Amino acid sequence: MRVVIAPDSFGGTLSAPQAARAVADGWRAARPGDEVVLAPQSDGGPGFVDVLATQFGSCKTTFVQGPLNAATKARWLVDARGDADHLVGYLECAQACGLHLLDGPPTPETAFSAHSRGVGQLIVDALDYGVTTLVIGLGGSACTDAGEGMLTVLGGLSQARGIIAGVELIAATDVEHPLLGEFGAARVFSPQKGADGATVAALESRLTAAAAEFRRVVQRDVAELPGAGAAGGLGAALFALGASRRSGAALIAERTGQDALLARADLVITGEGKLDEQSLRGKVVCAVAKAAAQCGTRTIALAGQVQLDASRAEAAGLAATHSLSEFAGSVELALSDARGQLQALAEHVASAWRP
Repeated sequence: MRVVIAPDSFGGTLSAPQAARAVADGWRAARPGDEVVLAPQSDGGPGFVDVLATQFGSCKTTFVQGPLNAATKARWLVDARGDADHLVGYLECAQACGLHLLDGPPTPETAFSAHSRGVGQLIVDALDYGVTTLVIGLGGSACTDAGEGMLTVLGGLSQARGIIAGVELIAATDVEHPLLGEFGAARVFSPQKGADGATVAALESRLTAAAAEFRRVVQRDVAELPGAGAAGGLGAALFALGASRRSGAALIAERTGQDALLARADLVITGEGKLDEQSLRGKVVCAVAKAAAQCGTRTIALAGQVQLDASRAEAAGLAATHSLSEFAGSVELALSDARGQLQALAEHVASAWRP
């Protein structure tokens, strides 16, 4: 049997390549006769650059300001594609302002203070290198600043639009949410970043002011565009700079040759840190399952936590789901021994698997 292993990262515990290797080791232990193919994925969030770097290009490293000002090392990828005059740069906002870069658990104070200045510094580094196309993966951010920090580094919105002119800018978003309102960046995502009720309201006010400034400068409402609320509103700021939007999961699938891999698979295993309703809105697990279903291939998901009921999972194309925290017996053990527990879970699932 040919098994394709195509997980996303598992929160701040395992990168997508690390998760793929853990699952592969567990599966091979139980079914050594199977052919196992590793195909780690990303939707634009944490691991976007790491996954692409397994396929092509060369990584550049620079130091930038993290979400709370501490210097952090960030990598970005450059790909010439055989044409020295066409350099494509791949950046990942989580490398500069990711939630995992906080000193500790997120709080209302960090939710309000976290910024995206490091993303602006990554953009400057890529532009100085001479990229002609810039793809920015969005997701996993600690900030909800509508890209204010990024734009400050670039000299403000108007000046940034001049700097970016002539460069193709692509926002690879992991979500389709708008900037404002019930389904916007503050109300949906900032509680995951530590915001309490008062902080959510303050952040919504900040985003509303940013939306008005974007409208004034670019003469159109970018706040309502799908993906504008990605990465704390970085999506809206990039749209104001002239970016087009692509699904991060679809872009990775294309760059990693996912369709060809799935077409030759007998089984697909995917996974992520938390499988929930958000997974249905452009995230890797459901994107992989949908693509596999089109090839007539079954998909199972291994996730840190499963908060999606069986009927919703089945409707999303998942034949089965398995919770790492339930298998380990606690969330704490699933987090502290993520690799070992994921490998053991994969071995357990493989042992019981009947084609």
